[in-house]
Amino acid sequence: MNPIEDREKDVEGEENLSVIASPSSSTTGDTYIKTPLRSSTLVNSLRGCGLSNVRIDTENLRQNLTMPQYLRCAMRDSIRLQDLITEETRTIDSVDNEITAERTPLVVFINPRSGGRHGPVLKERLQHLMSEEQVLDLVDVKPDEFIRYGLKCLEMLADKGDTCAREIRERIRIVVAGGDGTVGWVLGCLTELHKYGREPVPPVAIIPLGTGNDLSRSFGWGGSFPFSWRQAIKRTLYKATTGPICRLDSWRISITMPEGTIVEPPHSLKQIEGCTFDEDIEDEEGLPEKIISYDGVFYNYFSTGMDAQVAYGFHHLRNEKPYLAQGPIANKIIYSGYSCTQGWFLTPCTSDPKLRGLKNILRMHVKKVNSSEWERIPVPTSVRAIVALNLHSYGSGRNPWGNLKPEYLEKRGFVEAQVDDGLLEIFGLKQGWHASFVMVELISAKHIAQAAAIRLEIRGGEWKDAYLQMDGEPWKQPLSREHSTFVEIKREPFQSFMVRGD
Repeated sequence: MNPIEDREKDVEGEENLSVIASPSSSTTGDTYIKTPLRSSTLVNSLRGCGLSNVRIDTENLRQNLTMPQYLRCAMRDSIRLQDLITEETRTIDSVDNEITAERTPLVVFINPRSGGRHGPVLKERLQHLMSEEQVLDLVDVKPDEFIRYGLKCLEMLADKGDTCAREIRERIRIVVAGGDGTVGWVLGCLTELHKYGREPVPPVAIIPLGTGNDLSRSFGWGGSFPFSWRQAIKRTLYKATTGPICRLDSWRISITMPEGTIVEPPHSLKQIEGCTFDEDIEDEEGLPEKIISYDGVFYNYFSTGMDAQVAYGFHHLRNEKPYLAQGPIANKIIYSGYSCTQGWFLTPCTSDPKLRGLKNILRMHVKKVNSSEWERIPVPTSVRAIVALNLHSYGSGRNPWGNLKPEYLEKRGFVEAQVDDGLLEIFGLKQGWHASFVMVELISAKHIAQAAAIRLEIRGGEWKDAYLQMDGEPWKQPLSREHSTFVEIKREPFQSFMVRGD
């Protein structure tokens, strides 16, 4: 027997679904829903991963997910050769068109380095449930290559009158098997479709393989991939084809630094020409004459300070010693232990006060809700990490902003947080003890502001480096003694589309 053939045991009382339901015919025709605040529980986590009392028929699922072979091969060859293969490879008949009209095909991006290094086994299982060409290893195929060549191949075939290709293009959905950073990478590449009017933009579902999986938690896909993943994967794919679609704000981050700064940014940041900053803020020093700039998109959070420093050290440790990365539980244990060695919990009394709080190196301006003016926001002296949060999930499902009462919201000039309200919640974390109490939700974080745009000036001097991270991807930012590094965050004019898994 094939080792990856179905080994699911019938569960007593399960309902056998022999027909796969299909959603509406395109992204634009789906019903969009707001994402409410949700608590993170073990039950919800497992339910989001697909553990429900429904048995999915494998053959019907495969038929629903799989594209016609000639389209799969044309897309594969276009990506492999990085050239658009749009020649007719066979005659299209009406039977294929009828079948295609009932399909909701999926393309899966899988990060083999996530999920406790179980990526290759999961990849094999996914290929069995659909087709080899529809499961893309991110080591071999980057999301932008799929969009530029694979998806474009479908569009060009549709323009030539291929109704099968047109149906597939309108109904296709994306599944990302990875952590928050991987999901953000794919979503960022999909924004290119908005820019060039290549709609509909495929909605994205998630198989959570990372450590925190906050994007996955926020949209009902669970906080971790279950141990019984062979049974759960079919239900996850089924939900990916039938789940309702909701919207998610996207945030553009631009970073400008003096020319000559040596930095290793995450892959979601790309170097750009020139500077796109507003010039209506009076800076003490201003930008140097020669600069280099990077920009990218994030969806969950951006942070700077001690939390980013701990994350940076953890990622380097995991890359140097990959045998330590045996799954989310092991990662969290190592992460917790590593944070204790970085001085967040016990700062030596001999440390220079100038080397502690972010107030010593950071200046912050924001644009508040319904305002076009930049406002200076003081950085609290005790704060050692500042986070700009878009979702209601941070640090493996916690909600550090908290569920605030209407009276408090009115007093502070805040509004209730939503993932599509065009605002970021800015909060601060003090020493590690304060962060620990916030993470177990005994207290809320230090509320600083709600903002439609943020600008940070990071000054050098006594600090040689700053640490930053976005959506789980940290990096070290070298600082100059003469000039500042600037970070500006603005909302993208379009939103991303997410498939709900609950």
